[in-house]
Amino acid sequence: MTIINFGSINIDHVYQVPHFVQPGETLASNSYQKLLGGKGANQSIALAKAGSEVNHVGLINESDFAFKQTLIREGVNCKYVKGSEVASGHAIIQVSDSGENSIVLFAGANHEIDQALVNQALADATEEDWVLLQNETSAIAEVMRSAKDKGMKVAFNPAPMTDSVKQLPLELVDLLIVNEVEAEALTGHTDLEEIERYCQDNLDGCEVIVTLGSKGAQLLRANENVFASAFKVDAVDTTAAGDTFIGFFLSAYVSGIDAEQCIKQACAASAIAVTRMGAAQSIPSQEEVHAFLAKQ
Repeated sequence: MTIINFGSINIDHVYQVPHFVQPGETLASNSYQKLLGGKGANQSIALAKAGSEVNHVGLINESDFAFKQTLIREGVNCKYVKGSEVASGHAIIQVSDSGENSIVLFAGANHEIDQALVNQALADATEEDWVLLQNETSAIAEVMRSAKDKGMKVAFNPAPMTDSVKQLPLELVDLLIVNEVEAEALTGHTDLEEIERYCQDNLDGCEVIVTLGSKGAQLLRANENVFASAFKVDAVDTTAAGDTFIGFFLSAYVSGIDAEQCIKQACAASAIAVTRMGAAQSIPSQEEVHAFLAKQ
């Protein structure tokens, strides 16, 4: 089974700051790093580190191909990561002393995915394979429809959440992965029971995982809801916490592991990630996650 991730590849410009810059303020940063990021790339690395076979599909400016090599070194198949003359997607990230982050995105080459690349990347896919999507690339609807035409399952993380998400063929999604803010924006509700009712009425057959920050995460499904608590750690950088959770959760989920264990493994991986600086480089290995859980 392969997970085919049509995902963003961003170059992260990370500034460590005492606090987020305010309007009209000029603020000196304590440090600067240029790193591989993007929700797509982060989730592909998390999937690979969790033990899944993952193909990444996306575009990056040819001058930044060193970052493609980073994906390959982490175990991601990059056969369908293509070069583009458009500037690579990138992010300006402020990380405060409290570990919170603030991000400005530029889509760049991430919006160059087209139907031809979709067809190429799915040519050999089978009904056992999954597609994973985020809301940082072009051709999202086309990917969903093409995957369903081949009988594949679709997982969707609508982040960053925008009004355009509601225009997508969400009825084709098998697994929706949202945080509390995204869930509220999509459903208009903050209460989990109301969110569940909305999903049952509007996303027939779709299972929904809602991440609840420091509280944990809950899987909403037709016959049961499954919850697992988060782990308490001293966070230094939350940049890739959600992407780490998604990669480890989806890897376990598609393997048929018990839902509660899926959430626990994902929460453990996310907990480790927030104790480290950076995005992709903060994602732990499967062995580290198992060792962390054994100590709890």
